[in-house]
Amino acid sequence: MHPIHLAFESEWPDAILSNLLDDGLTRERAKSGPLTEALVDRFVRLVHYAYEGGADAVLATCSAFGPAIERAAATLPIPVCKPNEAMFQAAITCGNRIAMIATFAPSVPTMEAEFNEEVGRMSAGATLTTFVVDEAINRLRAGDVDTHNRLIAERARELTNYDAIVLAHFSTSRASEAVRAVVGSPVFTAPESAVRQLRERMKR
Repeated sequence: MHPIHLAFESEWPDAILSNLLDDGLTRERAKSGPLTEALVDRFVRLVHYAYEGGADAVLATCSAFGPAIERAAATLPIPVCKPNEAMFQAAITCGNRIAMIATFAPSVPTMEAEFNEEVGRMSAGATLTTFVVDEAINRLRAGDVDTHNRLIAERARELTNYDAIVLAHFSTSRASEAVRAVVGSPVFTAPESAVRQLRERMKR
């Protein structure tokens, strides 16, 4: 939860946060292959719990549950936001060649589908190339943030001739400073982009 807290502190410090965590969801998602109906239902019930607790908006922070987020959004009268929508929109405005660095491979298919949906909505010609740094998330789970960040930055250094780079997950945003130090392209993270977009939506 640390990356999203930092983003709110920076972009919207007046927001009152409540954190709902079901850490079993990502474990089950990693084992399930395609997103199962049982996991979708479990995720939707978690969002409904937030709404019943008085939430004015819900920001999902895991990129592996796109269809579940859409279903929850369709059933509630408050904003239910995907973690990557704003990040993709910002990156697409930079050009046609976008690179994405991910560390949790099960999330990649839904994220690539979401990116292509944004391209269609924006009538853009952008394409996305994904690079998965598997070991980074294992190091992060072991508490080794420095190695997590270094592995991501090392991969980013190899990504030349891209108009923008997106760091796929809220967890990978921890490496944003290390990545920006070794690349010349704009680098976008999900927490910063999502909080900015949510704040604007709540003003309307």
